[in-house]
Amino acid sequence: MRAPIGPFDHAVPAPDCLAELVPPVAEALAGWSADVPADQVLYVDTDPAIADTAAFVAHYGQDLLGRSANCVVVAARRGGATTLAACLVPSAGRVDVNGTVRRHLGARKVSFAPMDTAVELTGMEYGGITPLGLPGGWPLLIDPVVADMPYVLVGSGRRRGKLIAPGRLFTQLPGAELVPGLAP
Repeated sequence: MRAPIGPFDHAVPAPDCLAELVPPVAEALAGWSADVPADQVLYVDTDPAIADTAAFVAHYGQDLLGRSANCVVVAARRGGATTLAACLVPSAGRVDVNGTVRRHLGARKVSFAPMDTAVELTGMEYGGITPLGLPGGWPLLIDPVVADMPYVLVGSGRRRGKLIAPGRLFTQLPGAELVPGLAP
């Protein structure tokens, strides 16, 4: 099947290729119970050497920049407590960590989580973190622009491969919250 966005001639429903995904993502898809069917999540095989946004769009097409989103892990601190959260924003934007995220999470300070922490706690590869299969209890802050996209290209949990899904699907994930101004 051809992917609904991008130059990908071979897209596979993600539930049909769970072995290609990291365990947390495969488990999230296997246990799927949202309104948008899991088979609307598509997997496309991509080169892991160009997983980062700039290299990816340079290779696969600049039009994907406006059709893709990045999922980043942040650490919010208040007092002695640290809360981890994920933010899903358009790839062309940047997460407003010190403004919108800090206020939304009620934190004194917010920063991007250290790579080792993000990788260890998500069970995903750095550069491929996706909102599907995040640890239970984590807030998933979503920029409304992403939720409004007909289809969104995101990481697959690994540097190899990407997922393509309707934007509204992400609002149905555990802990999902629409946060206007997340990526101004």
